[in-house]
Amino acid sequence: MTDADPTLPPRLSTATFDRLNGLVTRAEDRSDDRAVTETFTGTEVSRVPECAPADVTLAVERARDAQDRWAERSVDERERVVRRFHDVVLDRQDELLDLAQLESGKSRAHAFDEVMDVTLTSRYYGYRAADVLSTERRRPAVPLLSSPAEVVRHPVGVVGIISPWNYPITLAVSDAVPALLAGNAVVLKPAETTPYTALLLVELLREAGVPRDLVQVVTGDGATLGPPLVDDVDYVSFTGSTETGREVAAAAGRNLVDCSMELGGKNPLLVLDDADLDAAVEGAVGACFTNAGQLCIGTERVYVDESLYDEFRDRFVEAVSDLTLGTDYDYGVDVGSLASADQLETVREHVADARDRGATVHCGGEPRPDVGPYFYDPTVLTDLPVDAEAACEETFGPVVSLRPVSGEREAVDRANDTRYGLNASVWTENRERGRAVAREVEAGTVTINGGYVETWAAIDAPMGGMKESGIGRRHGPEGLLRYTESQTVAARRRAITHPVGVQDGLEARALTVALRLWRRLPFLR
Repeated sequence: MTDADPTLPPRLSTATFDRLNGLVTRAEDRSDDRAVTETFTGTEVSRVPECAPADVTLAVERARDAQDRWAERSVDERERVVRRFHDVVLDRQDELLDLAQLESGKSRAHAFDEVMDVTLTSRYYGYRAADVLSTERRRPAVPLLSSPAEVVRHPVGVVGIISPWNYPITLAVSDAVPALLAGNAVVLKPAETTPYTALLLVELLREAGVPRDLVQVVTGDGATLGPPLVDDVDYVSFTGSTETGREVAAAAGRNLVDCSMELGGKNPLLVLDDADLDAAVEGAVGACFTNAGQLCIGTERVYVDESLYDEFRDRFVEAVSDLTLGTDYDYGVDVGSLASADQLETVREHVADARDRGATVHCGGEPRPDVGPYFYDPTVLTDLPVDAEAACEETFGPVVSLRPVSGEREAVDRANDTRYGLNASVWTENRERGRAVAREVEAGTVTINGGYVETWAAIDAPMGGMKESGIGRRHGPEGLLRYTESQTVAARRRAITHPVGVQDGLEARALTVALRLWRRLPFLR
């Protein structure tokens, strides 16, 4: 690739990749590296350093050395850095969008969703971290005789973040922002196929004022780098598959290290009998095919009340058939590429299994090599057996199944008939009915009359999965406090007991009377 390669976006060049390679933590100079390809074409564009366990050790050491100095800064100062990062991301978004598209194959509009997420997250925590982290007064042990307890928040130390390829902007940095605000350092291990997007984000963090060694990046094979990272850090934030999440959680547990993780989903969308069909069809298209279906909170199962099913199916299929595919580094394309040959193969296998089991393919159902090596047509299935791969396993591609249901009870039962519980969507003209149904759905987030945006973008509210879709929460105060250790500090105003315990029966009887009185006085409860 030359500095002026006409096949790439004009903002990217050999110099871009060389500059970003310099941000990778390496314990020693080595020649080992791995290819990074443009997803739209499958063409190699650069080679990124292949890190080893020794590099992870060095990264954690550097981060730990920098963390003490960072934690000494006031939270207000850390907030100012994050607010500058918000502005830098907006200023440098074109280069960031180019890299995200190049490495992941998504459309530009879907890449911009990630810019929005990072800025919303930075704005939220950049103005609220000081309040969330402030020392909190709690009720004393014994009113009048004890001082109020204080809860102090300390940073955990070094946070290890393992991020996936499907949202290389959001998932590389949106979990890092609250970790940094809490006074921690970060060691980031991005997905093998999207390292440069993560490296550019680290460059932008440094431009905003984050100290150079505070955020370290190790690139390369997850199976090689993941175990030493989990062993060395003080907290693990992981986003990825349920299977890998189990391994990460087990390793963290052995080390008595806390963790949070967003894992797989097989997310349902429920269209109740009073839904606005125009809105439901349009919303379902976005919920199912954003980022070519490679979205943890995207919809893969749609349950429609039988009174609306035929009309919904016909209109939905028509709308999906009109979606455009393309490789443009500009706005206007509806759906981009799958991220890799592996993802394409999974989609092909699920659709082939569905056909073999008698499912009907209403549109799509085929790869699109005429557009690019990993493109697949948006696909709508009906008559899908409940034990088919596309019905019960996460496809993570542009494939959705439709099924009629006889009322909201069946819709809820089918929605909950899965080992996952990440996100769900309910469509109804009656919002109170929608809220009642939402409370019955076993999912960490439920959006009424929307696919996922309203809950995902509600940064003040926690987001995460139930069942096998994860543990812990990102967003909201919870997403910041997870990166802290709480410490309780309390003081005794005067001695109220014998140094060892209750001295005699008389004292015990007096305390019994006091305890009974205590419960009956509202101002002391």
